[in-house]
Amino acid sequence: MRSLLILVFFCTPGHFIHAQKLSSTEKKIMEAVDMQMPNTLKLLGELVNINSGTMNVAGVRISGELIRKELEKAGFTVRWLKMPDSIRTAGHLVATRKGKKGKKILVLAHLDTVFEPDMPANPFTKVNDSTVTGQGVLDDKGGVIAILASIHALAYADALKDATITVYLTGDEEIGGIPSDITRADIIEQAKQHDVALSFEAGQINKITTSRRGADMWRMFVYGTQAHSSGIFGEKAGYGSIYEAARIVDSFRVSLSKEPNLTFNPGIFAGGTTLIDSVDNVKIYGKDNIIASRTTVMGDLRFLGEQQRREARVKMKAIVENGNLPGTRAEIFFTDGIPSMAPTEANYKLQTEINQVNIDMGLGELVANKPMERGAGDISFIADYIPSLDGLGPNGSGSHAPGEVMNIKQFPVLIQRAAIFMYRLTR
Repeated sequence: MRSLLILVFFCTPGHFIHAQKLSSTEKKIMEAVDMQMPNTLKLLGELVNINSGTMNVAGVRISGELIRKELEKAGFTVRWLKMPDSIRTAGHLVATRKGKKGKKILVLAHLDTVFEPDMPANPFTKVNDSTVTGQGVLDDKGGVIAILASIHALAYADALKDATITVYLTGDEEIGGIPSDITRADIIEQAKQHDVALSFEAGQINKITTSRRGADMWRMFVYGTQAHSSGIFGEKAGYGSIYEAARIVDSFRVSLSKEPNLTFNPGIFAGGTTLIDSVDNVKIYGKDNIIASRTTVMGDLRFLGEQQRREARVKMKAIVENGNLPGTRAEIFFTDGIPSMAPTEANYKLQTEINQVNIDMGLGELVANKPMERGAGDISFIADYIPSLDGLGPNGSGSHAPGEVMNIKQFPVLIQRAAIFMYRLTR
């Protein structure tokens, strides 16, 4: 006899309808998220109104102390992992609670934002019934608060006591954690001691991140012969460094721009007779009647997988060093940044598991983001060591720009999904 499954739908305050395919504990988790939402939004506002630009070390630490208190309430042991003084960042907040059941979960988000204290203020503000704005509200303060709210809901449902969860909040994600061999050494070791990694960067109801591209930096130096501009293209003066730099950059575009998941952006292009270079900017002097002898181009390289990273570097280097215009020469250097999070069978298995949560909550199918839809992130440093998912944080838009917004109607639903998923993993 074929059984008949009847789905009963109901509404809970402030969010979507849910299907009753959840256990009694899972329903209690959902109720807790709703009940605690006023306090959750209050904490979000407090966190957003603390400036925690990456280089504002004091602000990042103050943000962390706010979170520390909340995690300690839930029985976590919390510590600050300091960085060497030479790195000049705040370090990371690491909180651990150990249990005896299920998978050991490593949970990620970041305390820092791109908004430094000297930038125009954008305080936490309600835009309308479904939207709030504020510096870092989406990237990634909403993600940090989503972690807290998930943990508080698990605690309320008495679902934490046997769980092993480590919350790892970095303080320098927005600058890529450079140098990563120092700043990411501990989190890699933590990953090796856990079974699953979940990252709370911005998310969506029906999408999850199983892969992210990596991001490196490149810097090109082009040299020409300084001479009177009337001699340009001549045998003695040659073509000058700017023409050669332009030829090379356009050759990158022609040769590599069609490769799937690969991009390379020349963010700074400066040429003249005198250049003063530093790590992230260039000062230039020149005149319109002098052939430029020096040109510097700085950019990023975004890739999926180590093979694509290596092959792109080889091709770009060959273009730079071969076939230079008369009177010019060039060289290019690459700096390792954030590795990529490659799509793996283990990640797809996690996607299947969280997809079941989505379905059981009545939210429909959950599909994987395409790699081109996401930038680089902390999850990529550990994705080679542990099955990983990203995109469990809040939904919104406008990251890294004035007016960054977050959807507060979807916020409780995304928290509920994350908390139930964590609960099932720890069973």
